[in-house]
Amino acid sequence: MLRVGLTGGIGSGKSTACAYFQAEGVPVVDTDQIARQLLQPGQPLLSQVLEAFGPEYQNEQGKLNRAALREKVFGSPAQLARLEGLLHPAIRQSVHQQLQTLQAAYVIIAIPLLVEKGWQGEVDRVLVVDCDEALQLHRASQRDHCDPAAIRQLMRFQSSRQQRLAAADDIIHNDGSTESLRQQVQALHLRYLKMAKPSS
Repeated sequence: MLRVGLTGGIGSGKSTACAYFQAEGVPVVDTDQIARQLLQPGQPLLSQVLEAFGPEYQNEQGKLNRAALREKVFGSPAQLARLEGLLHPAIRQSVHQQLQTLQAAYVIIAIPLLVEKGWQGEVDRVLVVDCDEALQLHRASQRDHCDPAAIRQLMRFQSSRQQRLAAADDIIHNDGSTESLRQQVQALHLRYLKMAKPSS
């Protein structure tokens, strides 16, 4: 099974691209979704995070106060590394488990921090959803109802656009319409099916 790692900066359109691949019948393994599942109340990883950072990061419903923890770790590279040291091994393990259950010509693995965290060796191709940084900022601040300054801070912790493009085997240009994005996904879908077919 061909493993395609899909990545891109905040607000680039990764989720929309994934939805279009799913519409073509392609399984999508989403590391953000996995992280949310692993941090649900009752999960061992949530206990580890609260033990490392303190019970004040658990809200009244027993869930992780993501906004407060994000604010803490993004102000400190050491604290961010500490959190990632807990999250990333658990996420990788869950990805591997999910891949073992799938039967498909190819799979999309959505990994926002693919370049930053060295996932290249775990996928066969790197697909980057790319757009202008000003457009990223606009989309992300509109979607998350966030101050653009907060989005810029998040972008500082991601690879630069140039670094992502340098790592890309394939690129989706998402500066235009959703129809253009859909057409690019459909073209890549056919290409990946052809690549995944065993040579006779």
